[in-house]
Amino acid sequence: MAQLFSIHPHNPQPRLLKQAARILDDGGIGAIPTDSSYALACHLDDKQAVDRIRQLRRLDERHLMTLMCQDLSEIANYAQVDNAIYRLLRHITPGPFTFILRATREVPRRLSHPSRKTIGIRVPDHPVALGLLEQLAQPLIATTLQLPGDAAPMVEAAQIRARLQHELDFVIDSGNCGLQPTTVVDLTGRAPVLVRQGSGDAALLGLVPS
Repeated sequence: MAQLFSIHPHNPQPRLLKQAARILDDGGIGAIPTDSSYALACHLDDKQAVDRIRQLRRLDERHLMTLMCQDLSEIANYAQVDNAIYRLLRHITPGPFTFILRATREVPRRLSHPSRKTIGIRVPDHPVALGLLEQLAQPLIATTLQLPGDAAPMVEAAQIRARLQHELDFVIDSGNCGLQPTTVVDLTGRAPVLVRQGSGDAALLGLVPS
């Protein structure tokens, strides 16, 4: 049965974050709160854990998984970031945005898009997610916790645990963190392109939803 961690949304308890991080280090997958919605997350270097998430959400290899980073200093290890992109990211992060960037060679093939060699990267603005990333000292692989057939992401930790108690290793309860996923912006071309309007304000990037 998935372990339930009740963690304060603004002042997360380090002891509980360490326990959750240890589960991820050991190959587990968990449901964690973010500034947009709950996400499924696992260790960066664990292929079996990534496969478990893909199976749970019924995602094929062409679905872009997101690399969740603690800050901008980690992003350059996994994505090609020039000065203009860096300035844009510094302006908009942390926040509920996922950016599609060209992947570096440091990115495992299972994470980058197989034909375009791109990767989705985000820096969440949520104390619990950031605290967990600090404990791990490396990024997480993540995707929105929206199950096949559901019209929206799951928002209540108790509901998530009841429904996925045999599929997950832990669930973090930090209260409702919203229904909307991140706003997705493609930064691989000459100008930013809005791919999906979510909880992030696209107007901050000068973009207008169609």
